[in-house]
Amino acid sequence: MATMTMFANLPISLMGGPTAGETLKIDWLSDTLKCALYTAAFSPSQTLDKVYAGTLAGSGSVEVANGLGYTTGGNSTTPQTPTLASKTCTFDVADPTAWTASGAGFALRYAVFYDSTTTVLLGYIDYGSTLTLAAAATLTITIDAAGLFTVTVP
Repeated sequence: MATMTMFANLPISLMGGPTAGETLKIDWLSDTLKCALYTAAFSPSQTLDKVYAGTLAGSGSVEVANGLGYTTGGNSTTPQTPTLASKTCTFDVADPTAWTASGAGFALRYAVFYDSTTTVLLGYIDYGSTLTLAAAATLTITIDAAGLFTVTVP
């Protein structure tokens, strides 16, 4: 299990965005959430990265290339109903569909979670170094039992 680092702009997007009529807001239960894979060339910016397209434009073409067991945009995950207990709201998702490398396989360092309906970035998992999947190898991302992320109020 890996821990997700939340992008700094996520709380604003959860609350409806920074301006009136904002379209970059998340509807947790009806939007499509995905997990995309990125190479070590990706350099996450907590303050600048806000939308899925921004990570590509800001850091160059750093998503794992389409093919060899990976599809551009990543795999879907299913959001679960948020829960509230002891002033902590938990946002959870099902584990994304696993990837199985083919041919020469592919390499990655980051798993980036985002709302593909609005392109809002949620957060990322940094594996600390490059993972290389050879042909027939499978990458399974297991979401922590405590949820994808939590928000706690005093």
